[in-house]
Amino acid sequence: MSQRDSSSNTNSNNETELPLKGVRVLELGSLIAGPYAGSIFAQFGAEVIKVEPPGSGDPLRKWRKMYKDTSLWWYSQSRNKKSITLDLKSADAQAIIHDLVKDVDIVIENFRPGTLEKWNLGWEQLSAIKPELIMLRVSGYGQDGPYSSRPGFAAIAESIGGLRHLVGYPDRPPVRVGVSIGDTLASLYGVIGAMMAMHHLKVNNGTGQFIDVALYESVFGVMESLIPEYGMFGFIRERTGASMPGIAPSGSYMSKDERYIVIAANSDSIFKRLMNAMERPDLANDPELAQNDGRAKRSDELDEAIQAWTSQHSLKDALAILEEAAVPSSGINNAEDIFNDPHFHAREMIVEHPLSGDDKISLPGIVPKLSLTPGKTQWLGPKLGEHTDEILGSVGIDEDKLAMLRAKGVI
Repeated sequence: MSQRDSSSNTNSNNETELPLKGVRVLELGSLIAGPYAGSIFAQFGAEVIKVEPPGSGDPLRKWRKMYKDTSLWWYSQSRNKKSITLDLKSADAQAIIHDLVKDVDIVIENFRPGTLEKWNLGWEQLSAIKPELIMLRVSGYGQDGPYSSRPGFAAIAESIGGLRHLVGYPDRPPVRVGVSIGDTLASLYGVIGAMMAMHHLKVNNGTGQFIDVALYESVFGVMESLIPEYGMFGFIRERTGASMPGIAPSGSYMSKDERYIVIAANSDSIFKRLMNAMERPDLANDPELAQNDGRAKRSDELDEAIQAWTSQHSLKDALAILEEAAVPSSGINNAEDIFNDPHFHAREMIVEHPLSGDDKISLPGIVPKLSLTPGKTQWLGPKLGEHTDEILGSVGIDEDKLAMLRAKGVI
């Protein structure tokens, strides 16, 4: 366990200060969209019971770079969770879920709509057992509508929701963002929805409810003015590479040492500071450029001026000048840049944990940072079924029945 893994608050290692202590979550999903939501709950103190298929477990255990036989991603995303194995297709496993739900606050699932209903584990069945239950349901297209039965991954959601069309350059095919942003956006919306539902239940004397999160809607929800612009003007936003049409100046520029520098000087005062730092008082004091609408009309001219300036400076020197002028700017970090960045370490956004022997894993720190009740990593992603006996024992299943369930392949 890391010695520096949460806020610098001196009492941050006191488990009673975790804000979701006492909340119990049952996670039925796999891969990213549902489990990432479960990860957030777990990092802030909820007891998250992750249900995995016997034998194989969550496919994420085998995704991307591996340490021995387990994905490094798994260790990170599944931190603080308890793993149990259950074959949800079996009646025995379904009965166990029914027993567990009696003492659970939140259920997370990201199966295709109708799958849990087929297994007697849908909203109607589980809420009948516990009316106060909150159920987070994440799917590609939502629980209803003409597309609801379709399978959906983040890549599809990003395409349906409008994001993929905007990523890349206009003379080339659309490209994907390098992470599964549709999944993580859905997870964040799901956590927000579950917290709203819990507030309604506990503060407003409400009842349980389910949260219907669609991946495509989670992407669509952050598309800014895409639809208002089309609805009003019939304008279809297209790929624009590194620039932001209508917001100027903001873009990527090449330095003298052939490194990209991102400069965002699209507010009125920052634009003026940038031009003065570039020794371009003519542009800084041009009344046509005083506000964004005027700058947007002359964005090509501004980009050319900025590029001419950055090409005369190394990345390091350009950033120093811009920092002195309080102009938002940065190089474009890769993993090595991030790993060696002192700010990430000062903010405890890269933390080490032991794996086995002398091997350690570096994990992203926990977001957001709560001043009094910060989250923390208590343990890494668990072994498959590591907590099966503990959790099933809590609902009265003894050793003989556990042996029987194992023999039948239920656990």
